[in-house]
Amino acid sequence: MITLKTFNRKELEDFTSSGDFQQYDFLPITRHRALSHIKNPKASDQDTLLILAFYEEKLIGYVGCFPDNFNIDGKEIRYAWLSTLYVNPEYRKKRPAKALLKRVFEEYEGRIAITEFTKEAEALYNIMGVFDYVFPKEGKRYYFRTDAAKMIPEKKPGTQPLKPLFQILDAAANGLISIKNLTVSKPDFKYEILDQIDKESADFMNGFSGKRVADEINTFINHPWVLEGNKDEKYLFSSFADRFKYFWIKIFDQNNKLTSCFLLQLRDGYLKIPYLFADSNVDEVVRFLQYFIVTHKVKGFTSYQTALNREIQQSKVFSPIYERDFKREYLFHKNLLELLPDHFDPNYQDGDGDCMMT
Repeated sequence: MITLKTFNRKELEDFTSSGDFQQYDFLPITRHRALSHIKNPKASDQDTLLILAFYEEKLIGYVGCFPDNFNIDGKEIRYAWLSTLYVNPEYRKKRPAKALLKRVFEEYEGRIAITEFTKEAEALYNIMGVFDYVFPKEGKRYYFRTDAAKMIPEKKPGTQPLKPLFQILDAAANGLISIKNLTVSKPDFKYEILDQIDKESADFMNGFSGKRVADEINTFINHPWVLEGNKDEKYLFSSFADRFKYFWIKIFDQNNKLTSCFLLQLRDGYLKIPYLFADSNVDEVVRFLQYFIVTHKVKGFTSYQTALNREIQQSKVFSPIYERDFKREYLFHKNLLELLPDHFDPNYQDGDGDCMMT
């Protein structure tokens, strides 16, 4: 028989600080990811943040919850994102995933949202019959350097023996790209690069509608889900990377007035822009991005920022070698949708939910 154990903020803190979470065959959470959940400003002391599934006292699965809320006409609607879901393949016939999801629905009264899910998880969510696809975001991924040695073996494992050849081809192609990029110059406008959001930026952000304020974003910058270092093989979700860093960018006009600010996340050569706050013209954002991409040898850049992508398409300085269309799907539990007004649009930025964390 499957038994479940839930952890709220205090219980999760005790669980990880004691080291008890390390006793299992696989880790249900990392210490730094748990700290991020605990520090989440949207989480209450009573919210369930982690649920473990056991069969005959053996850990066979877990699910993580990341509380959030909507404020609509002065009314708070609390809900949670499913941040992780894993079950030991050897015990899938025991249906621990269904038991875990059922408990999550009970804990949050069905107020559940999900995004950035795998195809396998998506199939399970659809089988449950309680989720609807809502608020899709159209995005782009731009490629600036070749990465065949990583990408081809991942998609076609049989090519692993050819990895040294792919590395040689990457070095040759990227060498030519580096020569071409010698013509890219430093932006001729004033900008600043910070480790986190400062007061000037926070005041500027207050002029925009958004789901997260500066202090909340800074909390997750300071308590990331991914650290630089070697991957812990016992934890099956994002936890470590060779390089993982946030950059807070500020751009000013000729009168030293702040005109845009945005968050960049760089992970092992791949760049995201979780948050962007800008006046109508984002041309200088595009120009800065091109310079940043060249100086940091970015391999790929993903953006669901509609206005930014539109400007990129018109830009003469932004020069990817290839681009692809992407689509981010969101699944909302029907119980959550019933609480939202007709034609509701959450206006999610790229980093909302748990997307900025990984």
